[in-house]
Amino acid sequence: MAVTKSSFGKAKDGQELSLYTMANSRGMKVSVSDLGATLVSIVLPDKNGRERDVALGFDSPEGYYAGTCFFGALIGRSGNRIDKGHFSINGKEYQLDINDNENNLHSGNDGFEKRTWQVGEITDNSVTLLMKDGDGQQGYPGNFQCSVTYTLTEENELFLHYKGSCDQDTVANMTNHVYFNLAGHDSGDILKQALKLSARYYTPVRDSQAIPTGEIAPVEGTPLDFTQGKPIGRDIEADFEQLKFVGGYDHNFVLKKEKGAVEKFAEAYCQESGICLEAYTDLPGAQFYAGNFITPEPVGKGGTVYGKRSGFCLESQFYPNAINQEGFASPILKAGEHYDTTTCYKLYVK
Repeated sequence: MAVTKSSFGKAKDGQELSLYTMANSRGMKVSVSDLGATLVSIVLPDKNGRERDVALGFDSPEGYYAGTCFFGALIGRSGNRIDKGHFSINGKEYQLDINDNENNLHSGNDGFEKRTWQVGEITDNSVTLLMKDGDGQQGYPGNFQCSVTYTLTEENELFLHYKGSCDQDTVANMTNHVYFNLAGHDSGDILKQALKLSARYYTPVRDSQAIPTGEIAPVEGTPLDFTQGKPIGRDIEADFEQLKFVGGYDHNFVLKKEKGAVEKFAEAYCQESGICLEAYTDLPGAQFYAGNFITPEPVGKGGTVYGKRSGFCLESQFYPNAINQEGFASPILKAGEHYDTTTCYKLYVK
């Protein structure tokens, strides 16, 4: 196992950016950048021994600065949507950026994905990146210090270990927005790739702005039922209101009611490449997004023009708008307490 460092251009302020590549003896390589703590590439051999990069992304910082799809991004302080960008903690009102219709998405215009992270400890198979988010920054209360450690194992497991603390009660709901395409990032759409989700419930949204109603509804009998596994594209155009609201799949699936043990929640498989993905988390939910609004600009890695449904996301999380829903597990991090959560993506050929 080894980690190598290479140049990744320059930040907007002229600071040198770097790419850190972890590689194991099985031919899997994962590259992350200190720009946005971004997962830039995930490469492994397919069933024929051909290397495939299964993560959408860009070849330079310019793509990440200009992009609006959050490819591989580390999202913080809080992922997903907050209704009207508004919430209260301890009776005090807070207002975030309105950057997605009438709501806040992925914390707003000064999100973690556009910032340069500090590099912490580097081992033979891991990289730790650090961020300090000041009191009032993004609109959140408290001085929030956090880190993410990316670790690649010999078993082709990519662990994402998030840690954080704050000197005031705040919202903490970090995630990663990696887009997978198990045939390769440059292979077209993901509609034939199969997905199985260990989720019998989901949180319906009230309209096209994708804010949950507060209900926890069964997937059984709906196109959102992936409990037995099926191609992503089989039901994506079904005559079902929830799909029409958001142009396909872009919903939070209920894995558990509270944060708990790290457990497998998803399996995906591409017959063409033979590559299989397993996803694990200790968080209560996961957003399955089928790339309904991927845009062709900026152009992706290797000159690839990404289009609608070129990749899918499995974003571990507290439920969307949980800060405003009493029935959802709370994303509030109490002052002096420790935010600590783990997600794992395991890739292999079968």
